[in-house]
Amino acid sequence: MKEAILHLEKADIYQRDSLVLSQVNLRLNKGDFYYLIGKTGSGKSSLMKTLYGDLLLRKGKGSIVDFDLPTLKEKDIPFLRRKIGIVFQDFKLLNDRTIYDNLIFVLKATGWKDSGKMKTKIYEVLEKVGMKEKYYKKPFELSGGEQQRVAIARALLNDPELILADEPTGNLDPKTSLEVMELLNEIHQSGKTILMATHDYALIVKFKQKTIKCEGGEVFEVVQQAVI
Repeated sequence: MKEAILHLEKADIYQRDSLVLSQVNLRLNKGDFYYLIGKTGSGKSSLMKTLYGDLLLRKGKGSIVDFDLPTLKEKDIPFLRRKIGIVFQDFKLLNDRTIYDNLIFVLKATGWKDSGKMKTKIYEVLEKVGMKEKYYKKPFELSGGEQQRVAIARALLNDPELILADEPTGNLDPKTSLEVMELLNEIHQSGKTILMATHDYALIVKFKQKTIKCEGGEVFEVVQQAVI
């Protein structure tokens, strides 16, 4: 049986005191790529936040990259986030520093000490996303697509077992969305496991992967033809 990177069993997902998803059963194996779809307010973001430790899993079983979600302590969250890469819709880059310094900041925050190794790693991930030549620029000097490429590079810094992409094309035009999706596809083909929340049905049709849907307080897998 394939190794489970993410496993939820009868999990209830809360946003503050409101139950938004109940009895969630979900399993992602190593190397899987799943889309997570659903209307605004259907619970997609709450599910994502529970997976990366922003919201506590109060009821049910859940594990992600060998961390037990119901017993996750605040002090464990930085260690969890070393093993997963998170890509946000709004990039979350620090505008007052260069791309290189944005990535140095993350490496230092996740325990890297050796400056030579940090430099090598930064150039490696920037090369992977086609942004090595722009390491000295600040985020506001880049286009939205370039900023998202940097955000993906940041997610790759610690060689994560799983990438959680929360609406990564949400702020991008169709052409740029396509480029970012092609990049995520390449990263998946290199062996990474990806869970991507999205509203962009054109991408789902073009890049066919397994799809799960949040609707009516439940999460279930849908066949590709029924997605639209």
